[in-house]
Amino acid sequence: MNAVGSELKQMQRSGIPYPQWLNVELTYKCPLHCVYCYNPIDYSKYDQELTTAEWVRVLGEARKMGVVQLGLSGGEPLLRDDLEDIVAEAHKLGFYTNLLTSGVGMNEARIQRLKANGLDHIQVSFQDSTKEMNDFLSSTKTFDLKKKIARMVKQYDYPMVLNVVLHRMNVDHIDKILGLAEEMDADYVELANTQYYGWSFLNRDQLLPTHAQLDKAEAYVNEFRKRIGDKMKIFFVVPDYHATRPKACMNGWGNIFINIAPDGMVLPCHEARMLPGIDFPNVRDMALDAIWYESDAFNIYSGDSWMKEPCRSCPEKTKDFGGCRCQAYMLTQDATNTDPICDLSPLHHLVTDAVKRAEIPKQNVEIKPLVFRLDKNSKALSENRAPEIVSG
Repeated sequence: MNAVGSELKQMQRSGIPYPQWLNVELTYKCPLHCVYCYNPIDYSKYDQELTTAEWVRVLGEARKMGVVQLGLSGGEPLLRDDLEDIVAEAHKLGFYTNLLTSGVGMNEARIQRLKANGLDHIQVSFQDSTKEMNDFLSSTKTFDLKKKIARMVKQYDYPMVLNVVLHRMNVDHIDKILGLAEEMDADYVELANTQYYGWSFLNRDQLLPTHAQLDKAEAYVNEFRKRIGDKMKIFFVVPDYHATRPKACMNGWGNIFINIAPDGMVLPCHEARMLPGIDFPNVRDMALDAIWYESDAFNIYSGDSWMKEPCRSCPEKTKDFGGCRCQAYMLTQDATNTDPICDLSPLHHLVTDAVKRAEIPKQNVEIKPLVFRLDKNSKALSENRAPEIVSG
């Protein structure tokens, strides 16, 4: 065993594996205002971003722990002027780096620098296949820019990775979305059905699709896969609310994944800072390896001692770990409950009731307004004031 392998083995304390995947949310700032954004609705409170030097130190700590996969996200990471420096450091340390971006802030000079500094992967997000709906859902005029950036990604010999979040307002356009991907010669397409956290939970009644919409979309995706063959890899992320078993969220709490928020808070998933009663550590106060192995926050939902019934005696607990703690909290106000996505949960009706409401024709129900991800809305919501709303 080499020195690095020996060091990693010593760091596997009490049988806890070392993390494999680190996502750094470099900023919550974003030029887009998407109605399904997963950032916390009160993100405006967390504006003390880590400095370049602090990010460099954290990356070094993570690499020593054995982390190999690095996501660079936000907000919009291109809003950080030091992104190229962070990428260069990550490359030097041996990370595989993936930039998740709207494309806003990219230009030829920046992509040249990112390429030279060792960025491995770029994933470009679109809101829809048409300029009108793309720009409406993000409350920006960015569709033409996104297409330009997508072409630039191919030009600089990156795999073209297209991401589209699916929901009620665009899922019926799945044929046009995949047509756009084919037109752009995409190598990978991630069709990520909305997971209802943050702003998407706030807008859930507007965004939740019907069973029929999803069945039709999935059928079209399967037909498209057959036609396109190996030319394009398509991922269709199944939506929680139309499932009967919960996802194995992040493959278990504190098991393989670390998320670091812009202000340095360290989380076992993107959404965990919403959970009350947990003192999540900050990299400004504590070393990353100590946070992973020793902090109460990263061990609170490990194992099964915290589980209630029916999870405690369920044989599937080793597969789904009781589901998502954040979803359990959002829907039941108790993070230790079984994720209500599971049809064994006594509170599963909280999910099925929401789906039933989605099945009611729009003309027969009062349409709730959309709340866009805006700084002023974030501030209003964090102060328990009414946000600015837009009719959908």
